[in-house]
Amino acid sequence: MSPLPRRTLLTALAGTAGAAAACSGGHAADGASRAAVGPSGDPGGAAAAARRLLPRHAEQIAFEVSGAPDTYRVSGTRGRLTVAGPTPAVQLKGLYHYLKHVCHANITWAGHQLALPKALPAPGAPLTGRANAPHRFALNDTNDGYTNAYHDWAYWEREIDVLALHGYNEVLVHTGADAVHHRVFQEFGYGDEELRAWVPGPAHQPWWLLQNMAAFPHPVSRQLLEHRARLGRRIADRLRALGMTPVFPGYFGTVPPGFAARNPGARTVPQGDWVGFARPDWLDPRTDPFARVAAAFYRVQGELLGPSTMYKMDLLHEGGKPGDVPVGEAARAVERALRAARPDALWVILGWQHNPPKALTDAVDKDRMLVVDGLSDRFPYVTDREADWGGTPYAFGSIWNFGGHTALGANTPDWAELYERWRTKDGSALRGIALLPEAADNNPAAFELFSELAWRQGELDLKEWFTQWATSRYGGADAHAARAWDVLRRTCYGTTRADAWAEGADGLFGARPGLTVRSAASWSPKDLRYPAADFEPALDHLLLVRRELRDSVAYRRDLLDVARQALSNRSRVLLPRIKAAYDARDTARFERLTRTWLRLLGLLDRLAATDAGQLLGRWVADARACGADERERDQLAYDQLSLVTVWGTRAGADAGLKDYANREWAGLVGGLYRLRWTTYFDALRAALDEGRAPEPVDWFALEDRWIRDPGRLAVTPTGDTYAIAKRVRDALAGSR
Repeated sequence: MSPLPRRTLLTALAGTAGAAAACSGGHAADGASRAAVGPSGDPGGAAAAARRLLPRHAEQIAFEVSGAPDTYRVSGTRGRLTVAGPTPAVQLKGLYHYLKHVCHANITWAGHQLALPKALPAPGAPLTGRANAPHRFALNDTNDGYTNAYHDWAYWEREIDVLALHGYNEVLVHTGADAVHHRVFQEFGYGDEELRAWVPGPAHQPWWLLQNMAAFPHPVSRQLLEHRARLGRRIADRLRALGMTPVFPGYFGTVPPGFAARNPGARTVPQGDWVGFARPDWLDPRTDPFARVAAAFYRVQGELLGPSTMYKMDLLHEGGKPGDVPVGEAARAVERALRAARPDALWVILGWQHNPPKALTDAVDKDRMLVVDGLSDRFPYVTDREADWGGTPYAFGSIWNFGGHTALGANTPDWAELYERWRTKDGSALRGIALLPEAADNNPAAFELFSELAWRQGELDLKEWFTQWATSRYGGADAHAARAWDVLRRTCYGTTRADAWAEGADGLFGARPGLTVRSAASWSPKDLRYPAADFEPALDHLLLVRRELRDSVAYRRDLLDVARQALSNRSRVLLPRIKAAYDARDTARFERLTRTWLRLLGLLDRLAATDAGQLLGRWVADARACGADERERDQLAYDQLSLVTVWGTRAGADAGLKDYANREWAGLVGGLYRLRWTTYFDALRAALDEGRAPEPVDWFALEDRWIRDPGRLAVTPTGDTYAIAKRVRDALAGSR
């Protein structure tokens, strides 16, 4: 594709100097790769994390290295706490247990509330906790793309702290994998420029690492590869310093085009297409060239990112083709290469669709594999993972959003029913949890509840849990807060896998227009999974929470999320009425209903604009900040914007990827989504007036033009969330 015009895409943003500052991944070691528990100045220790998270109270907390694995203890008196645990991460989990249950405080990856007294209260009797499973794995393969591939160190430092607070000890790290591949294949006959053309832009790299696609949308620059390698090393070093494990991509055979022609003895298997994209070839793992590439891969990865004991690899993901290569033999060869480089390594593999097949799990050392199951709470027929994978250890997982959709909800009744029962049954192979939403930083209640599964003992009472959540989330007990969260517990958080879905339905404001559309994304639920009318009282109750509990980021984020969901749900009520008016050729009613649609869409955009994390402009600005010049900044902006709209090429969009990553963000709702629906309604109105069929619209062409020139996108939040949420309530009441 040609470079984007210089006049387009956030022309008011800072230039190269600002970009270098915003996109810095850390050019010098920050000390985080020293021993897991160091002096008070060690930025990787629990004390340093406490200073970042609780700057006014950190000096009241002392951390001690003691205790059995995965066990914490919190004790002390008023203003003098001691938190003990074997690693900084476990200590931080203990600290968070204290903050939640003693101080009624809340820290998640989507909002926080820290109305703490000047002197931290004594815990009374010591608080103790122990993990019930060794593996607490976090982040989906798609996370970097759908969350934000251009996040800087400030983001990752906070995210790692929050994951540690919630008890995770294994985190997938993709950042820097592009630099590893770029260096490795220069040893096998490829030049710098052609490899940079093969590596996708950062937003699309997760699917390249899954062997689904390559070479889109523009070549990556050397400076970007170097930046990502530095940032990846910094992320991995901090995880190691906290006693957590960075989980790196392993090598299972992806090669650039023409590999066999350049490397005698190599044998590659064409992988065909994936949703409109040509897949990279697969190098037969049984061959000597595979062993040589794998050895180089692990060597270079170690040099750039440091060591690990966990490597994630998904052979033949989503329709990959083994050709005439026996899957079991391929798996043994992949495992052999991993063991040669990392003798103590654990192979992590995703449980998704028909993967991993028994032919694979039966061929490898099951005790050195972990399946992170993406379907635990998705299909009712998933009942016996021990039989499915021959006793291979696995982690109970949930994917409660696809593509980063902003819908609230999760199948929490399934978590309450299944996790403990599966963990404690005779012969259980369940060894942990796997936090796998396709994008992070959403659904904070789901995040906290799911994280606690691995640290609980006994039955989980969801009604009691959500009541306690409302208290800690806002800093005190409140009847309206409790009622709001009880509504949410029974609606968006009360769904189950009985309908074969794990995520909530996306809204229709983000769909390519049509009178009969039932979802924005091709592979999302076609119907709301609970009655829309039952959900709306949650907004009424949240607005009535007493004033002194409304000041936190946590409250404002929840209010925004609930008001947004109520508006989104109304799109499913309103669109059939618009269709009925059009079919009846009732022009006056059609005009009235479409004006209501556009008014609600505008209100949704203004609501999202009150939160910095819901601004498309901020997200695109992060990408532009990583460009060295205007041409690269435009290319990186296209990488980001295409992912949440057309996703990729016209062929990919037509094959179903369009709007896969739709989300109700300011700038996207008021920009592309409004443009599409205005264009569509104008076409329908003209057809009504002239008594003909509506003119067809080339939606991909319209979307691609908008991506290349979206106009000015705000990077600073505006408006008051509470005031606009009240307007949402009133608007919904007036449009019933």
